[in-house]
Amino acid sequence: MQQPKEKERERAWRGEVAEAVVACSDKSMKIGATMWDIETGEKLLHTPTCASPPFGFLCLRNRFLVASQINKHGSSIAHGTILIWPLNKPQQPLLNYTVEDVGPLCCTSDGIYLVGGALSGFAYLWSVTSGKLLKAWKAHNKSLNCMLFSDDNSFLISSSVDGVICVWSMISLLNVEETRSLPPLLHCLSGHMSSITGLLITPDNYFSLLVSSSLDGTCKVWNFISGKLMQTQAYPLAITSIAFHQRERLLFCGTENGTIIVNKLAVCLEEGPSVVTISPPLELKGHNGAISALTCSQARLISASEDCMIYIWDIFNWEVIQRFTLQKGKATNLVVVSRSSLVSTPKYGRVSNQYYVSPLNKYPEFFNSFEETTTLLSLRLLHEGNQTCIDLRSSTLLRQKISSSQKAQEPMTMATQMKVKTSIENCMWAANMAKHVMVINKQLQLQLQKLIQHRVLCSNNINKHKTRRKKRKIHSLVHEEENQKP
Repeated sequence: MQQPKEKERERAWRGEVAEAVVACSDKSMKIGATMWDIETGEKLLHTPTCASPPFGFLCLRNRFLVASQINKHGSSIAHGTILIWPLNKPQQPLLNYTVEDVGPLCCTSDGIYLVGGALSGFAYLWSVTSGKLLKAWKAHNKSLNCMLFSDDNSFLISSSVDGVICVWSMISLLNVEETRSLPPLLHCLSGHMSSITGLLITPDNYFSLLVSSSLDGTCKVWNFISGKLMQTQAYPLAITSIAFHQRERLLFCGTENGTIIVNKLAVCLEEGPSVVTISPPLELKGHNGAISALTCSQARLISASEDCMIYIWDIFNWEVIQRFTLQKGKATNLVVVSRSSLVSTPKYGRVSNQYYVSPLNKYPEFFNSFEETTTLLSLRLLHEGNQTCIDLRSSTLLRQKISSSQKAQEPMTMATQMKVKTSIENCMWAANMAKHVMVINKQLQLQLQKLIQHRVLCSNNINKHKTRRKKRKIHSLVHEEENQKP
């Protein structure tokens, strides 16, 4: 058995970083969230107040744990809450109240935006650093149960319990002029016959593909940019959770009986939609209940089940290397974080490029100036590093500062300043949107270029094959003529 130092040297030689897994349970189970080291199995921390429904727990910029809590139990008065913990100080959560219960959460990879889906079908978009609610719109007719962003943060993908998947453009969601209107829907992907149980993005050589799973026993592969269904994988059991290992291109499907089905994800982009009936090439067995959550680390698969167990699998020999017990209930969410995020910042160290997380507003902010209403939205992009800092200013102090500043200034001066601020923010929004469109155009050009190269290579291979066949025919004809000569 390898010693801890030998494992660290081997991991460093492979270019891997030390990781930990955080398991979070539902509020009704009163278990909280627990973190373990993936390699050693050491219990690193436990947060008893953390709880979240499925897909309502995430790691924000590898610095904060974010959890949504559903407080409503048959009462229409209670509001939902979103809790934010810094990983290096998990005992100091930032409590945010939402206008209604929020279930699934997702954030952009740069930590700028956070989106929550409500049980009513509404979706809410916040700016993390300013805390402003940028958008609230009716996204689905049924409760939202899963949300995620595309790899380049250009698209938001949401799903509901009725099996419908929606694709939204972030440009339309961040449109200042249409803050209170319904954003245009890019695609509505309908094909599942039951509730969605998982969404994930698989970056391909030419396109980014979306994989969705459902209780109807199917996994569907979509080109979410064009809205085209590429492949349907049929399974004999209901799929309760999915995960994808990017480096090995392995798709893991957790089922209702505790089995995890493993298969390579291969999709032909040039052909039409195909239906694949899976005769499982590999099944991982060990759990005694339905799989409740799946996730992947660098070389591991992590699974949670209704049997209150969490397994860590080696994806090369398919052995269970760690087992964790929750005792009281199942884990609804699994999140992998870097061990380096647990290191506290020196108290008197030099602090630069801070990353602020502010209290999230419950309602959007508006400013009335004369006869027209101007929406003030801060869409400033971050260009900071990874330093973490939470802005824990209370709403009472903010109101006191605002009221004191308003009393000190003349009405006309205030109106002029707000007009200037609005103009500046609109200009910044236009510049940011232009940059965003340029990035999308570059990505589309690269994808088209790769696709053209792929087709040119395919056509060259076909032409070479035809040329070889012609040469063979000519050679055979010449050989026959020589044989016929006297």
